[in-house]
Amino acid sequence: MNEVRRFTDDEGRLWRAFAVAESTGDYKGRFYLAFSPDSDSDASEELHLPEVRWNSLDTAERTLRTMSEVEMRRRLRSALGRHRAAVP
Repeated sequence: MNEVRRFTDDEGRLWRAFAVAESTGDYKGRFYLAFSPDSDSDASEELHLPEVRWNSLDTAERTLRTMSEVEMRRRLRSALGRHRAAVP
């Protein structure tokens, strides 16, 4: 796994943010944002936000390192909302 950014959500739970590589022949925008809970019990819950994309892993990791906690939480809320809407 690539570099991970850890942060807390609005309720104090720990999360990990990281870049995922899309397996495609097109390398433009190949990496996108994903989140997962930072605990063993919820490790299977991975939330993807594919509209946040980067052309390289270096750019993705630099962006994640410098992104504010407020922005991380906002992106996480978006991913959680989509996940809840998709689960019946």
